[in-house]
Amino acid sequence: MFRFVVTIIAVMLGAGAAQGEDVQHLNILVYGATGKVGSLTVDEALNRGHRVTAVSRDPSRIQTQHENLKAAKGDLLDSDSIASLVSGQDVVIVSVRGIIGDSKNPENTLQRIAVEKVVDVLRTMGDSSPRLIHVGGSGSLEVEPGVLYADKIPKLFVPKFLETEIRGQILALEYLRTVTDVKWSYATPAKNFTNKKRTGVFRIGGDQAMEDKRGKSRISRADFAVALIDEAENAEHIQKRFSVAY
Repeated sequence: MFRFVVTIIAVMLGAGAAQGEDVQHLNILVYGATGKVGSLTVDEALNRGHRVTAVSRDPSRIQTQHENLKAAKGDLLDSDSIASLVSGQDVVIVSVRGIIGDSKNPENTLQRIAVEKVVDVLRTMGDSSPRLIHVGGSGSLEVEPGVLYADKIPKLFVPKFLETEIRGQILALEYLRTVTDVKWSYATPAKNFTNKKRTGVFRIGGDQAMEDKRGKSRISRADFAVALIDEAENAEHIQKRFSVAY
């Protein structure tokens, strides 16, 4: 039971166009490129012909080789580092999580701090700034009016550090909703991530958690990556949250 709940919680932290379609090739920067979602997002973007800069604190961990791929070292806590990497990009995708130090305060989660750091840099660029797609968590979805999914998980099964990270993602969304001068989107996976293969078939929703006919709320990481690059290409959810589920 504990393992099952932790798997769900990992999703709460948490995200198409067919190959060969005639789309404009973009310059896409991916933070968290060695993570499960980030690496699939890099692959999806490359498969569609986009130029990708994959960012990691340790670029040697980026093993993919591709003529349109550049590996870069980046620090989301350093505004100068962010500014040097986002320049010349069309879209910045941030897929990170973690806690700074030993803090139990959600304000000190990497996802919460990073989103504000990136927004601050994009603001200085004015109209030339790239769009931001932040990979959020399903804990911020509503399971009934005014009730978040994060509030329905029994705390007995939630390790304190995961609870802090979940709350950090909720704060990241709350912060973005105050931002009106940067082109952002907050991408949210379904309650349950799976490792199933890419299908390219899924639904796009909003603030409410979506379920299939069997009452399951799920999406594969591969299809969530499809949805992220769809948004990069189509810019359909500017200054909005969108959710992805089967």
